[in-house]
Amino acid sequence: MARREAKARRAERALAVLTELGEHYPLRCGLTHADPLQLLVATILSAQATDESVNRCTPALFARYPDAEAYADAQPEELQGYINSIGLFRNKAKHIRG
Repeated sequence: MARREAKARRAERALAVLTELGEHYPLRCGLTHADPLQLLVATILSAQATDESVNRCTPALFARYPDAEAYADAQPEELQGYINSIGLFRNKAKHIRG
């Protein structure tokens, strides 16, 4: 029974450490987004690219394609035009369209 108490005590300490770390080092995402879909698209674009380059092209992209249906209906060439400043843009456009 003492062993179970030790595990419980370790779990409490681990939670305390994680809480303390979270206060000192809050989670931050370098990608600019307003909703989960935008974060997904920005994450796809960020492979082999800097967050800065992704953040430069996403405002126009997000304005043109407000929802998943818009991405699915997008013409590949048009979508590529919004992201052509990012490497591997043809492949990334395919993945974004689904």
